[in-house]
Amino acid sequence: MDRSRRVALIADPDEYFRLAVETILTTRLGFSTVHHATTLDQAFDHLIKQPQTWLSVFELNLPGLQGASSLTGVRDCFPEVQVAVVSTSLRRHDILMALDAGAHGYVPKNETPSELTSALKMIVDGRIYVPPSIASIASLVTEGPVLNAKSPKTSPPDTLTPRQREVLELLLKGKSNKEIARTLSLGEGTVKVHMAGLFRALGVNTRAAAAAAGVQLVQGRGFGT
Repeated sequence: MDRSRRVALIADPDEYFRLAVETILTTRLGFSTVHHATTLDQAFDHLIKQPQTWLSVFELNLPGLQGASSLTGVRDCFPEVQVAVVSTSLRRHDILMALDAGAHGYVPKNETPSELTSALKMIVDGRIYVPPSIASIASLVTEGPVLNAKSPKTSPPDTLTPRQREVLELLLKGKSNKEIARTLSLGEGTVKVHMAGLFRALGVNTRAAAAAAGVQLVQGRGFGT
């Protein structure tokens, strides 16, 4: 999309944070227009009236948003919108739920401005952002199940082919299909085939859900390097 026509929505009850994110989007990431919402109803109203919106940033504590799984409705109604969660919640459950619901990334609010900028750029560029801190978060949070939504069929790591493991590892690093192809010296079409096989093996339909499943494998079953 032409950077001069990029439109974003920030849905967060904190005015100061909205202004900070707006500054990042307009001065660092090339957005021309940034709208604000303080409730889920306002966010939906905006997305309906402004179909050209390309990126939406949600806080999980947004009034009207019933947890990370509610983002499924946003993705179902507005499938062309990139959805980023930037939230105060550090619960591993919330991070995985948001990714499983189709969010393109989850950024904890305790990240530095430069880290927040890098994470949002990754999402704007069409990648999936998974916070590196999730490894330490996993050991701190014990409340609730990891996923309440339809859980992916996360089979043991050894049921994935070596190539699928490599693709998943690169997906978790936020690599695009083109970058995965370059890293593995494969054609982009071949990567898409491996990605489809990976989705089938994990029982998911999106890159975000695959990332959520991959995090569970990494943390719970020793997958990865």
